[in-house]
Amino acid sequence: MGSQEVTDWQGKHVTVAGLGVSGIPAAKVLHGLGAVVTVVNDGDDERSRAQAAELEALGITVRLGDGATLPEGTELIVTAPGWKPDKPLFAAAAAAGVPVWGDVELAWRLRGPDAAPWLAVTGTNGKTTTVQMLASILKAAGLRTAAVGNIGVSLLDAVLGEERYDVLAVELSSYQLHWAPSLRAHSGAVLNLAPDHLDWHGSMEAYAADKGRIYEGNRVACVYNLADKATEDLVREADVEEGCRAVGFTLGTPGPSQLGVVEGILVDRAFVENRQKNAQELAEVSDVKPPAPHNIANALAAAALARAFGVPAAAVRDGLRAFTPDAHRIAHVADVDGVAYVDDSKATNTHAAEASLAAYESIVWIAGGLAKGATFDELVAKSAKRLRGVVLIGADRALIREALVRHAPEVPVVDLDRTDTGAMLAAVREARGLAHKGDTVLLAPACASMDMFANYNKRGDAFAEAVRELGASA
Repeated sequence: MGSQEVTDWQGKHVTVAGLGVSGIPAAKVLHGLGAVVTVVNDGDDERSRAQAAELEALGITVRLGDGATLPEGTELIVTAPGWKPDKPLFAAAAAAGVPVWGDVELAWRLRGPDAAPWLAVTGTNGKTTTVQMLASILKAAGLRTAAVGNIGVSLLDAVLGEERYDVLAVELSSYQLHWAPSLRAHSGAVLNLAPDHLDWHGSMEAYAADKGRIYEGNRVACVYNLADKATEDLVREADVEEGCRAVGFTLGTPGPSQLGVVEGILVDRAFVENRQKNAQELAEVSDVKPPAPHNIANALAAAALARAFGVPAAAVRDGLRAFTPDAHRIAHVADVDGVAYVDDSKATNTHAAEASLAAYESIVWIAGGLAKGATFDELVAKSAKRLRGVVLIGADRALIREALVRHAPEVPVVDLDRTDTGAMLAAVREARGLAHKGDTVLLAPACASMDMFANYNKRGDAFAEAVRELGASA
């Protein structure tokens, strides 16, 4: 069952590793195809038991609290993307010669003969926004498409559902790519690479290699970031189809085979006749929402993939104009007394926070939370000249405070030692006290949120609520 296509699933013994957003649809699909499905899951809590009951009612076997041992007779494992490669289950599978696929691999293998090609996006930051921009551009070109993958819409639903697509905009995490050996996208993009999820991958090299899988077998374009040499290195290492081109994007003036920015205009010098001399205007920087530098980079990457698929220039402009970013991504909440308040709660790592801080000139920065092993020296050193003041919250705020002492000793810092529900309002009030007219108070925590909030959405909501309360009392 390794490389050849599986056409007859009847009676195949398949183990699905993990309940949850990918495991449950995979189990149902495989069961529907006639496979003998066993689901194994580490957890045995109330939610798992409810999910198990739903699957068992269909005739699927579920083993809760036992994700380590390989069920007898297993011929294939389909794993949830979050399961680490060093789990005992996968060691047992390797010893028994049993292949392991992720949900993306399963979806890729189950596509029909006339299936829609995939335009695929990965990167440490910006994936979701870029995929949504890409889908908006493809729709503006009159194509039937959807933003799918790591974004919340199941790829299995997209490839097996009733709706016929012309092309899919696919967000892929490094986890998903790790378990997708036969995926071959029409064109792929790696937006950027920064240390993240190293506890899962084991090393930066392994993380980068998994991201680079997105380029394997590309047909038209491998899209990379000129400002991030690691992405270009991955293109060089990729085994692509004859005629596939490397296409770079840059916030500067583009050379041949690149997309970039000239005097406030997004231009294409890759997908034009005589690219040595010609450039095609695609859109204005003001068509990108918000027009922060890292978001313009996202727009250029989306435009490159769309152009690789043959989309006309006007559709790039119309698609970018029609696009609205998700909440908590560098979202302007309000102006109070001449100070802008911006919610970028989605900046859960240092790389994302650095991009966010680079978008403003004079900032009162609200930061902190769970560091997940991150260090903050480089981020603080690069951003120090922009900081008017800093308000620190969360469990690992001391790590940021120490970096500020080393690299920005003159910047005033308020250290909030509280984790109650009123902590965010207190942080916003402290930030207001530090801000001058024309400044931006920026929530870009550079940390995960789970020490104080259920997720980054709840953290962003608390910030927006605190800003509204501030505005009401102003």
